[in-house]
Amino acid sequence: MRQRGREGLREQRPVATMEAAEGRLSSEDSGEMGGGMAAAAVEGIMERIQSDDEECRVQAAKEIRRLTKTSPKHRRQLEGTVVPLVSMLRSSNPEFTEAAMLALLNLAVKDERNKIKIVDAGAVEPLIGFLRSTNSNLQEHATAALLTLTASSINKPIVSAAGAIPLLVKILRDGNLQAKVDAVMALYNLSTLPEDINTILAAKPIPPLVNLLKICKKSSKIAEKCTALVELLLGHDEGRMALTSEEGGVLSVVEVLEEGSPLSREHAIGALLTMCESDHCRYREVILNEGVMPGLLELTVQGTPKSQSKARSLLQLLRKSSYSGSELQAETLENILTNIVAQIDGDDCVGKAKKMLADMVQVSMEQSLRHLQKRAFATPTKQSRTKRQ
Repeated sequence: MRQRGREGLREQRPVATMEAAEGRLSSEDSGEMGGGMAAAAVEGIMERIQSDDEECRVQAAKEIRRLTKTSPKHRRQLEGTVVPLVSMLRSSNPEFTEAAMLALLNLAVKDERNKIKIVDAGAVEPLIGFLRSTNSNLQEHATAALLTLTASSINKPIVSAAGAIPLLVKILRDGNLQAKVDAVMALYNLSTLPEDINTILAAKPIPPLVNLLKICKKSSKIAEKCTALVELLLGHDEGRMALTSEEGGVLSVVEVLEEGSPLSREHAIGALLTMCESDHCRYREVILNEGVMPGLLELTVQGTPKSQSKARSLLQLLRKSSYSGSELQAETLENILTNIVAQIDGDDCVGKAKKMLADMVQVSMEQSLRHLQKRAFATPTKQSRTKRQ
């Protein structure tokens, strides 16, 4: 198994669930608001958010942002502010638009009705405009807002039709780390529409996805979302070709298979299985050469039920080798397999596992080990940022 020389970058704002991920909340300190507001308070905010005084409107937007950060009741009470907030997005004043965006973001979190109201009010067009902005804050907030809005199935085709996908891939490639994370999840939301897959692939998302996988912690939520999107894209030939032609592409998936969370390991094994099932002869050696065997063998007995099933299927494909025999060095793999299986399934299963391993090692381990050694001493710019022991 591989040992990492560095942990990799972590998300700036950890995400516990997709529901929390959809709308990355503001970092302002705000306590949980227990009950709802009095009607007079709501009316006062409505008056200020529609004021002719720009400073008054900015302060009202900030108040809405604060009140709706943690309170579902306040989100519902203040839904009437959606239209004036969306109109603020068209201002040329960055402070004005930023305050409005952050207020809308909190209004939309975990509130399906507000998500739809925001899109119906015309927010998508200015938000997409901010994706093109050279202002990194506006770009980041717009990406987060689109992530939140695309959590609604009703909004997805509207966002796609407005041309968001190529710009989200550009953010994935060139944006700051948080914007990249939000772009991945927004693209994943949109990828559930079959008609959007070709648009996503045409924007060439695989290279930036691989780059993000290389620098993130493999057990992180970032890795989960990246591998989920990669698995989906590998169902298409363009995605498979892009991954195998990218430096360290397949390796990055193998590393998630080894070190990821249970969910990300499911996506990683699913991605590799999809590749091998699509063209057994074409991709078998590519996968084997990235040192997949130790992690794959472990996954057959220690993964989730879904991971175990997919790992066994992939093993069956990888063991069907047409390579001629050679002098093999399989002791390390055999020991790994024997120890894992012996601890869990007993002696009878050990014998079966050894027979499977004997079939698989028809592929020259000497060649594989030389490949790994050569990669270990490659320059940092041409290898995954890892350290093997």
